[in-house]
Amino acid sequence: MNRNIVLVGFMGAGKTLLSNQLAQRLSWPVLSTDDLIVEREQRPITDIFQKDGEEYFRRIEKEVVRQAARQQPVIIDCGGGVVLNPDNIDALKKTGVLFYLSATPSAIFERIKDQTHRPLLQVPDPLRRIEELLKERACFYALADHVVVTDRKSPQTVCQEIVDLMNL
Repeated sequence: MNRNIVLVGFMGAGKTLLSNQLAQRLSWPVLSTDDLIVEREQRPITDIFQKDGEEYFRRIEKEVVRQAARQQPVIIDCGGGVVLNPDNIDALKKTGVLFYLSATPSAIFERIKDQTHRPLLQVPDPLRRIEELLKERACFYALADHVVVTDRKSPQTVCQEIVDLMNL
């Protein structure tokens, strides 16, 4: 059986776009950890963060990741903070190959600056917050099996890189 394709990276790195493109190309289903959380909780992520906090969100996220990782073959579009929990990385690596979609802080900012559904970026200086969070998460992203840079590349090019690395 094929191993799962697991896309990790910061918000705005292109995980959702690329997971959908890969799904079309490979005819594999996509599981979005964020979508699964919203479906399970029956409310938006911003509401979860506001009412119950990040710790509660991460606990639900861990359960959803474990469930998603058990399915094969699928493309798993991970929320930006999935990598913060080593248990998530272990679960995902058991059945999948982790691809860190890397992008510069400025590229990320340009992609998401007008989005209001990003609770971690509802701060006075979102670019600075992006830089801080990327720095904090660098050691976790380094645990991915492959790094794929998304800056100044078409989604088709990045998709092809992933397919080539998976030997599909």
